[in-house]
Amino acid sequence: MVEKGRYIFLSDSGKISSKIFKGFVIVINNFSFFIFIIIYILYFSSLEKCFGGHTNCSRNTIWMNRILKEGIICSFLLLFLCEMMIQNIISKLHLIHIITIFTSCFIYSHGLEFYDHGLFNLLGVLSVLIIGIIMLLPLNLLFYIIRKKNKLILYIYILFLIIFIFSYNYYLNNFLGCKDWVKGLNNSYIKNDINKYDCEIKPPKYCPYKFMTYFMDLTKRMRVECGIFSDTKKRILKFSKSKYLNAKTKIIGYPLINEYLGLPNKSYINQTISNIVSENIFDLENKKILKDIENKSLPEIIVNFSDNEIGKMTVNLHFNKNLSLQRKEEEKEYHPYTNNIMILYFDSVSRANGMRHLKKTLNFFERFMPYKSEKFHSFQFLKYHAFKHYTPANYPKLFFANHNKTKKEMRITYYLKKYGFVTAFSSDMCLNHPFPTKLEDFSKEELCDHEFLLCDPNQKHVSSMTKRCLYGKTNIEYQYEYGLQFWRKYKHNRKFLMIVNNDGHEGTLEVIKYDDDIVFNFLNTLFNNNLLDDTTLLLLSDHGNPMPSMYYFNDFFQIEKNLPMLYIMTSDKNNQTYYHQYNNIHENQQKFITAYDIYNTICFLMLGNSYYNNEGIKKDFISKKNLGINLFDKINITRSPKNYSKMNRAVCV
Repeated sequence: MVEKGRYIFLSDSGKISSKIFKGFVIVINNFSFFIFIIIYILYFSSLEKCFGGHTNCSRNTIWMNRILKEGIICSFLLLFLCEMMIQNIISKLHLIHIITIFTSCFIYSHGLEFYDHGLFNLLGVLSVLIIGIIMLLPLNLLFYIIRKKNKLILYIYILFLIIFIFSYNYYLNNFLGCKDWVKGLNNSYIKNDINKYDCEIKPPKYCPYKFMTYFMDLTKRMRVECGIFSDTKKRILKFSKSKYLNAKTKIIGYPLINEYLGLPNKSYINQTISNIVSENIFDLENKKILKDIENKSLPEIIVNFSDNEIGKMTVNLHFNKNLSLQRKEEEKEYHPYTNNIMILYFDSVSRANGMRHLKKTLNFFERFMPYKSEKFHSFQFLKYHAFKHYTPANYPKLFFANHNKTKKEMRITYYLKKYGFVTAFSSDMCLNHPFPTKLEDFSKEELCDHEFLLCDPNQKHVSSMTKRCLYGKTNIEYQYEYGLQFWRKYKHNRKFLMIVNNDGHEGTLEVIKYDDDIVFNFLNTLFNNNLLDDTTLLLLSDHGNPMPSMYYFNDFFQIEKNLPMLYIMTSDKNNQTYYHQYNNIHENQQKFITAYDIYNTICFLMLGNSYYNNEGIKKDFISKKNLGINLFDKINITRSPKNYSKMNRAVCV
């Protein structure tokens, strides 16, 4: 029997519907409990050994592991909500949360790890649940007051709600408004004259990060510091598969990845980069081991445990004199626009979020805004669009000028080396140019001459919501130290350097603020030592942040994920020769820009006027140039987002 008045939101005439609804909830409750038990049994059955992280598990088994673990949490939440409804604590309006949790957990399931966005997707679902419950609390309270039939309290409550709604709306408009969202550097702003520009961007109405930034800065809230961490050596020994290490090892060297990648060695086919690193970490005090690797270059990344078990990581990029001389001979045949190209690549950072958190770095660019400086010019691109809100959809267009990397497509680094540039790459992921990760996908010719991939098992996962530390420093410090050494040691060569950082790849939008000082100091050091002369610098991202969070369903978040940042600073030594091109790139700052345009711009920087008139060189790029345009050329207004059928064009109206 269902008790009379059991549900506070129903009158006596609703007894039948109350019984039906309660029966429905009980069915869901029992169903979720049944699922919970089945999943629990499966997870801790004979498959548990494989789920525990053992190797030789099939992809289907790993996928099942993710589903089962997420299913345990989802089923528990279902049980919790159903019981709350049965006990008459929350109203039947929360039925929508049951449906949301049950479907979202499984439709968007990628496991409980941060890799593959798994845990972030679950956090996004939980955020919806929490927000929904908070929003429905006033309704639950209203139903309770109606049930008590106290009119005075009811009138006071309604009056309170009206005052609260008006006050909240005033607060949104005056304190969380997005009036400054359209602003750029140098007192500029997004221009939406549709007759002059090809893309009108409608700014978001509310920007809740203004209120939430204090709470979302988990690095500060959790007091995360890059201090002392114990058991670092034990982790290396535990997770490494190297035959060159043992418990007595004091000095560990990480291998140069490009000595192994791209080689026709069957033992490495289908292996990931992380496995190669794991198998080839060296004990640098063992003379026998050093003989085994004497045909390869010595490691550039060393972790020293001589003083303690905590360890100290040092970076020592090795200058290759023969390589330097060889490239100097090759560079005589070509005349690039600029002798040095540097790309500072931040994954998952929107233009607006870069403005919020990379203030010192962007102030460095702002110092050289057009026609203010005689030595450098800086440009910002306020309508640079991502193709999709994830890296695999954008990265190939940036550096292969194709929709997807294929074995026939050569990375831009292949041509840079061919035309006399010494190349280097640094990443805080154990991945080579965010993807692909398999050896057979690369040829030796398109790998960089120097490659630093942070593959240490002690580092935090890529999607950490706090700053990532390793041996007393942040990860990004090692990357930029590597870049600085490369730039100094090859200062007499043509150079290409690319540094990839993933601190923006997380849901709080706050972690990249801890990178600002490091990037600014790096640029300032180069500038003060005249090491940026004859250099073109690109600060860019591939897309804005799409990671599920408390912001996920807000309009500013949905807009920003399609609008990454792009800034270019170039040496002004060719101002007279390229005067019309400076006018073009200045005008293009308000034009619709894509990753294809960045690819073509890099080609122009690498080739100079040969980009236009050398038929032999044009054959390498003719199929690619049609997909984009060099940003130093004039962009026709008729080129609009509508011409890119596979692109997410939601930002343009």
